[in-house]
Amino acid sequence: MPLNTRITSTLTADLTPSANTTSGSTTHTASSSYTLTLTTGTATGQADKEWSAAGRSIAASSTDSLDLAGSALTDAFGASVTFVKLKVIRVQAAATNTNNVNVTRPATNGVPWALAAGDGIPVGPGGYFEWVFPGAGITVTAATGDLIDIVNSGAGSAVVYDIVLIGTSA
Repeated sequence: MPLNTRITSTLTADLTPSANTTSGSTTHTASSSYTLTLTTGTATGQADKEWSAAGRSIAASSTDSLDLAGSALTDAFGASVTFVKLKVIRVQAAATNTNNVNVTRPATNGVPWALAAGDGIPVGPGGYFEWVFPGAGITVTAATGDLIDIVNSGAGSAVVYDIVLIGTSA
């Protein structure tokens, strides 16, 4: 089944001083944009596996452990998804969350997307995290390096998040 992926990100920030500056400029614009296209396949710059879920909920102080090489993930058409390489992680936390959604590489059996086992990124309410490794991707190794943990950072309330994973089958 063909998979064509397009990632586009644009950031623009306009800074206006409260008084005239010596440069004579009335505004400063910082901008950055990024576009990536992955075509169908398993080579560099390609992907053929996608798994996504919207509205996943994690109870207070709990973990949603995603096994990327097990049989627990199924795509939108009910087919089992097994990643051999991971190229994209995108996690968006619901704005209504009270706690952060932490995206982590578990200390045991974690996919090595973060530099060290146990590392992670907090995603605050309404925020998102996007990790893109478009070249060869990061190797997912069944039973020893195939987990990504999504963690509710605190007690008292559940958190809700959306996630998209893109990678390859070989």
